[in-house]
Amino acid sequence: MTTNISQQATQILRDVFGYAAFRGEQQAIVEHVVAGGDALVLMPTGGGKSLCYQIPALLRPGVGIVVSPLIALMQDQVDALLLLGVKAAYLNSSINADAAREVQGRLLRGELDLLYVAPERLLMSNFLALLEQVQESSGIALFAIDEAHCVSQWGHDFRPEYRALTVLHERFPNVPRIALTATADAPTRGEIVERLALEQSRQFVSSFDRANIRYRVTQKNNARNQLQAFLEAEHPNDAGIVYCLSRKKVDETATWLKEHGWDALPYHAGLDTATRSKNQSRFLREEGVVMVATVAFGMGIDKPNVRFVAHIDLPKSMEGYYQETGRAGRDGLPANAWLTYGLGDVVQMRQMIDNGEAPEERKRLERQKLDALLGYCESTTCRHQTVLRYFGEEHPGHCGECDNCLEPVDTWDATLAAQMALSCVYRTGQRFGAGHLSDVLIGKTTERVEKFNHHALSTFGIGKELNAAQWSSVYRQLVASGILESDIEAYGGLKLTEAARPILRGEQSVWLRRDADPIKRKTQRTERTAKSREPFAGANDDPLWLALKAKRLELAREQGVPPYVIFHDSTLLDMLNRRPATLDEMTLVSGVGQAKLARYGDEFLGVLVEFVS
Repeated sequence: MTTNISQQATQILRDVFGYAAFRGEQQAIVEHVVAGGDALVLMPTGGGKSLCYQIPALLRPGVGIVVSPLIALMQDQVDALLLLGVKAAYLNSSINADAAREVQGRLLRGELDLLYVAPERLLMSNFLALLEQVQESSGIALFAIDEAHCVSQWGHDFRPEYRALTVLHERFPNVPRIALTATADAPTRGEIVERLALEQSRQFVSSFDRANIRYRVTQKNNARNQLQAFLEAEHPNDAGIVYCLSRKKVDETATWLKEHGWDALPYHAGLDTATRSKNQSRFLREEGVVMVATVAFGMGIDKPNVRFVAHIDLPKSMEGYYQETGRAGRDGLPANAWLTYGLGDVVQMRQMIDNGEAPEERKRLERQKLDALLGYCESTTCRHQTVLRYFGEEHPGHCGECDNCLEPVDTWDATLAAQMALSCVYRTGQRFGAGHLSDVLIGKTTERVEKFNHHALSTFGIGKELNAAQWSSVYRQLVASGILESDIEAYGGLKLTEAARPILRGEQSVWLRRDADPIKRKTQRTERTAKSREPFAGANDDPLWLALKAKRLELAREQGVPPYVIFHDSTLLDMLNRRPATLDEMTLVSGVGQAKLARYGDEFLGVLVEFVS
């Protein structure tokens, strides 16, 4: 049975989607869901999550129902599926009543392979009743719950409707469910399982490493000029996203970039719907557009050839940073995640947290998440290692691609300071945060220090040579290095890990960033390094590459879809390298399935033959 499912799944992967082999856990997930099992899938952006429910929906009898909070993404995914010959549609608030009735009619008649639906629509009693009719007649293949982290009240994408999706299990107990997300730390993962009643599901956790992304952090010193230098040196004609903290800064930065020759557009919640829609459409459908945005922009942006994500303000958390930077390089080709920040950013973020209306428990969590991000910024170790460690995963070694690996920073022997810091954690009971521990170390008698009698400890006042800000940096770096960990259940209190033991025994030294706040980094990379990251290995100067892109853009405009819906850059690059001369040879190109071969094969062969002959 499993062998048969495997063969069928591989055939659909090849014939429909144009890929020769599954990646990572994809095949195991597909086989599990096709066999009727529930699944929780944690996979990084660009890791191929969609195939994990699209292929089972095509293999199982009935229609696959995909719950998605992202209206813009629904249309893009349906457009892409239709070009592959898959019978797909969507239901959300963007279509009128007549169009909705037409889609519902096709659903009832069993004419759809996949239906994308907004959670608000799915939860309507009349729609659930409609689904029961579908189940009785043609059947429901599966329920896919995309962006499953929206169920978490602690997350920045919380959607209350997601908590009501347990109704799917209650009313359709025999239909398999697959919940998918690219962003979920351990507490969020637990909340997804609990809130969606997925206790019996099999969890598939892929590596969160985005090896094609180069992480870089630099000291803020006129952020706009630094951004301009970065773009000129590395991304003169590329699409990318620039994130800012405030709407005002978005508008000012977009205007400034436009005045300096960049095709830049603003995006934030303060703009009217028509402007946001127009700007988003231009970003998706045109080449080389730079979107300057708040975090209101991004979730569901499926543009695979975003070559950079730049932050000119500090993000709010590691989860947010990971999700935002993950919008770069979804096609697997090299991309940059560039961040500049300064002390002012830290102060501003902490004031926003402190002055917010959230309960104190939430504020503690937000401070902890901010500290984790600062620890990442201040870390001297491999950026990929630090990111993965935050999500509970170990990186096998130095990536050789982030700023810390390429240009090691100045460090100081912080062994004694680390021993003091760790001893203070231990002697105070491993349940206090960095602020309180710093007060103890510098000998500051606060109400809280006296309340817990910590002024009587041997560690009280032993760290007066460093100030509170420096001790906070020490603690952040120890957390980022995995020597300490934050206990979320204890409101961010710090605990020792096994890695602390040899340090306390004097068996291992600790080196920390010398100038941690702010970080001193080089603004630009060396010529050698820049060349090594050229995404298309010189293709940008190849007339055939430009001709292939021009043909893709021509077809996309004719059909009213984004260029990447025709073919990804990675497919064009494979086409460029293979230079197929026949339709049979074209089938070997990654991303060319049977439907696209029939629809576009001759068009692109014409371009290739013209240049080869």
